[in-house]
Amino acid sequence: MHAPSTTWALGPPTPPRTGLADCAAEPIRTPGSIQPHGQLLALDANTLEVAVFSANGSLPAASALAARLDRERLAPLVDGAPPVSLGVVALDDGALDVSAHRAGAHFIVESEPCAAPLGTEAPIYSLTRQFLPRLQEATSLEALAQLAADEMKRLTGFGRCLVYRFDASDDGEVLAEAIEPGYDSYAGHHFPAADIPPQARALYLLNHFRLIGDANYTPVPLLATTPGLAAEAIDLSQAQLRSVSPIHLEYMRNMGTLASMSVSIVVKGRLWGLISCHDHAPRHLQMPVRLACEHLGQLLALQIQSSESARLTAAQSELRQLTLAIVAHLSDSDATLQALVDEPALLLRLMRAHGAAVVLDDEVWTTGEVPDTPHILELSAWIDGLGQPLYHSDALATHCAAAAGFRDAAGVLAVSISQVHRHQILWFRPERVATVTWAGDPRKAGQALDGRIHPRASFHSWVEEVRGHSRAWSGAELGAAAELRQALIAIVLRRAEEMAAIASELGRVNKELEAFSYTVSHDLRAPMRHIAGYVDLVLDDESNRLGERAVRHLSQVKEAASYAGQLVDALLDFSRLSRSALKTRDVDTQLLVGDLVREILRHEPPGQVEWTIAPDLPTLHADPLLLQVALRNLLSNAVKYARSRRPARITVRRAETALGQGVEIEDNGVGFQMKYVGKLFGVFQRLHHAEEFEGTGIGLANVRRIVERHGGEVWAHGEAGLGARFGFVLPAASAATAPVLSKVIPHAQAHPAG
Repeated sequence: MHAPSTTWALGPPTPPRTGLADCAAEPIRTPGSIQPHGQLLALDANTLEVAVFSANGSLPAASALAARLDRERLAPLVDGAPPVSLGVVALDDGALDVSAHRAGAHFIVESEPCAAPLGTEAPIYSLTRQFLPRLQEATSLEALAQLAADEMKRLTGFGRCLVYRFDASDDGEVLAEAIEPGYDSYAGHHFPAADIPPQARALYLLNHFRLIGDANYTPVPLLATTPGLAAEAIDLSQAQLRSVSPIHLEYMRNMGTLASMSVSIVVKGRLWGLISCHDHAPRHLQMPVRLACEHLGQLLALQIQSSESARLTAAQSELRQLTLAIVAHLSDSDATLQALVDEPALLLRLMRAHGAAVVLDDEVWTTGEVPDTPHILELSAWIDGLGQPLYHSDALATHCAAAAGFRDAAGVLAVSISQVHRHQILWFRPERVATVTWAGDPRKAGQALDGRIHPRASFHSWVEEVRGHSRAWSGAELGAAAELRQALIAIVLRRAEEMAAIASELGRVNKELEAFSYTVSHDLRAPMRHIAGYVDLVLDDESNRLGERAVRHLSQVKEAASYAGQLVDALLDFSRLSRSALKTRDVDTQLLVGDLVREILRHEPPGQVEWTIAPDLPTLHADPLLLQVALRNLLSNAVKYARSRRPARITVRRAETALGQGVEIEDNGVGFQMKYVGKLFGVFQRLHHAEEFEGTGIGLANVRRIVERHGGEVWAHGEAGLGARFGFVLPAASAATAPVLSKVIPHAQAHPAG
């Protein structure tokens, strides 16, 4: 037992291999010939007359065999079904083992010299008594494969028996072998997918057994007896005697094999692998042995299916427990998906990943070994463009060119949670450099000088270093990812429903508060005016009899009542802002700001304020009266808080963001500390003493409410002692029909245009 000599190939994955794939056009199902170790005839399904017979027999002999067949056993045969045994048929020149199947309009009958009966020593009985119990005791796939290789060698006597499976790329990997001295060992070797063209794979799936007794055989042609019928038109897909491709015979001879046998391993309807047997010398197997070999393949396939199902069930159970733990963790949190990275062990164990990321539009939360954030966002956008709820790859760079330079991301699994936002969870696996030992250089198959396609001539070990791949994502992991996606969608939907209910309740409460504030404000106006009025009467009528202290106290009462009246009026104005309907149209803010500045100047000393008004203020789609109120408040505030400066400087400029256009107003006044910016737009919120600056503390709240009703956003930025700037933008006319809550932006995220 020895291994062939070895050649190494280092570097990136081998380019797509060519050669034997070109023989996919060969008519392997209708070769028009058979192998010489038996005879074949085709009977017309209606008349049971001989339509075709093989040239190694005669028409009289074929007719004699047809006459001896049990025709009642032919009638039930179904087109495409495997052959059935018709038993032993005795003829003048000896007994024959006969089988038949239906192919289209013909019954295909095959016969071979009959073997001596073996009774209870028949190979099929030894499988049941000895092999099957050992097969059931095997604890691993490799042990199963080795048992099958050993048993197949014992049954057939072939010099080398291999058991190999096909991977996702249809390359074959040898799992076990049983060999005699003098045969090359292929343990652990791979055979390229091109060795078995697609149409040959389809035939392996249909016909599970194939024997080539002698690679040097001369094909026996089929002869037609019916005018107009070509023997090459007879479908021999299910025929055991079918002649094989000359290219495959050359492949065998290049391998040093003169006899070969293969048994398909079919698991859940797919070609999982093959049991392949080789011999240096011609070898023929009798019918009972062939039946036992085919039965062995079926037993092995059933045991593999059972083992795979058990492993899959165990893996699914483990992954489901992890999924439930993740869902429970989210349910106990605020249900936002970035909370997933708070328990990284669960998230990474679920997919056996080295890193993971949660993406929400342009925000990223990560754990473990992941690419840089810009690369994650680039990959996320690419996956989002595919429109797939679940995407996976163990060779990402071969699909996404930009991923070639990514760190820690040879493989990725991604699930998309939303169809509205780019909301994804991504798991990453690093590159796993692997060495693959091929049975010969898989690239060396092509066209020779004679114009024919030839298989590779050497099967010496050829080692390739494969890069750019991670460990593949298993079916159980993909299933768990799909389950987690559904669970997360349910959590997000439930959270959205809760938020909608809260929003509805807040809306109801806000309406009640607005109604309450309107009622209270309206009802308080008269008492406050009465207080101020009666104080005036007392002061006018009784001031001569009152002491200086009493007059001072009454004056303070009058000022307080007057201020309370202003607050009540401000509350009424604030309430009306929410209750009145918007009457929007295009408003020229250049004209509006100019009018408001002129109005303010009438109440200020000349030269007190230096105004700079940009000439390109935008036209906004808004309610003119409400927009006037907002701008008046902002301009008045700027004047009020800059009045102490010499000179006071106020700049009005255009503002623009992705949402829309607006106005920004900047002053050089007293400013404010940014840590209090969240209070600025609240009702009755003041950052300065009322004794220093007049006002009710409701002006900026009015500004925010107006901008909010138009679907815009408002911002503020200030520095204590250095001034402040306030601004807002409103959406364009098409977007303004569906207002949303405005944002209070602490920094100037607008882009002034002037």
